[in-house]
Amino acid sequence: MTALAAAIAMSDAESLPLDQIDVSRPEYFEQNVEGEYFRRLRRDDPVHYCADSAYGPYWSITKFNDIMAVDTNHQIFSSDAYLGGIVIDDALQKGAGEGGMQLTNFIAMDPPRHDEQRKAVSPIVAPTNLAQLEGTIRERVIRVLESLPVGEVFDWVPSVSIELTTQMLATLFDFPFEDRRKLTRWSDVTTAEPGSGIIDSWEQRTAELLECAAYFQRLWNERVNSDKPSFDLITMLSRSPATRNMPPEEFLGNIVLLIVGGNDTTRNSMTGGVLALGQNPKEWGKLKADPDLIGNMVSEIIRWQTPLAHMRRTALVDTELGGKTIRKGDKVVMWYVSGNRDEEVIERADEFIIDRPRARQHLSFGFGVHRCVGNRLAEMQLRILWEEILKRFSRVELMGEPVRVRSNFVRGYASLPVKLHAL
Repeated sequence: MTALAAAIAMSDAESLPLDQIDVSRPEYFEQNVEGEYFRRLRRDDPVHYCADSAYGPYWSITKFNDIMAVDTNHQIFSSDAYLGGIVIDDALQKGAGEGGMQLTNFIAMDPPRHDEQRKAVSPIVAPTNLAQLEGTIRERVIRVLESLPVGEVFDWVPSVSIELTTQMLATLFDFPFEDRRKLTRWSDVTTAEPGSGIIDSWEQRTAELLECAAYFQRLWNERVNSDKPSFDLITMLSRSPATRNMPPEEFLGNIVLLIVGGNDTTRNSMTGGVLALGQNPKEWGKLKADPDLIGNMVSEIIRWQTPLAHMRRTALVDTELGGKTIRKGDKVVMWYVSGNRDEEVIERADEFIIDRPRARQHLSFGFGVHRCVGNRLAEMQLRILWEEILKRFSRVELMGEPVRVRSNFVRGYASLPVKLHAL
């Protein structure tokens, strides 16, 4: 974000009447100016009603403790896909505009169905399996880092962030390794709107997601009755009574949920960490002086980046929050990206501080029954990446501004030019 863009956004955020503030506009996130509008809402109207937006009327929940209150109360605030799901854009939940396929999955369900389906895949991130995966992850990180050009400008996003997370996804699904970039594409398409630069129309999105469904259906058919022991997400889904007989739209919904959950979040934190350290050389100095800070820094990266900007709920009954009356059926959006900047809960919240006390006190993984199932795997991947970077490079120099994704859901990067400096 340039100084001029920041100044314009700050002026606009302060001068707009409160009832005209619409923080859902994707261009705010693409331009990295959303923080100015959230700062205003946290101060002046933390439970804010927007009557008119591209996504219809909605409530913005912008402060840490209010977000926690919504996130941990599924009895009042529902995730059910058939009531609206977990993203502000109803069309994304439906798969393609009005009348599209309903992409329901376990994160877009309430208990008890949510708990049953989540349990089907949770063994993939059990401590014993994470311990077995660590060696594989480290080997791949080393291989990717040692293939990078030192002293030359290159794009960190495809060379490192996308490559590492896509390899990990292929492993978790036991997906054909030579086709692994399909997973990246399907992840991007799942969360994209027309005009995002990723898809041109809802029809294109539907066609590509159906391609994803057909590919995974073939893998499912190969494994559902196989006698060959396998420990992968497709086999887990096919063997669990809760997921074995899913209808097609639920099958696809759970597949793309696992793809996005395993790809976009970790991938954009890998890039966000490079950006944060590049913009804060003092913190890079701390890290070099004390590599034991890596674990704490990983949590700070995930807070600072907040790879998913929001999660949405639908009110099941009339309720009150922050002195406001939320009506049954209202769309309620928890802006994690704002809660992670709440100055009343997190000291110096806008700053990136790798030795921050209580760095794990952030909202990026969510809370309650929907807390991210893969959070420990994400942290491990980031930890290993930074351990191996420190062994090889004295500096990861930023060589230009990042290109950000046009999305109010995924806080991501399309490009980040860098140059590596050897030890």
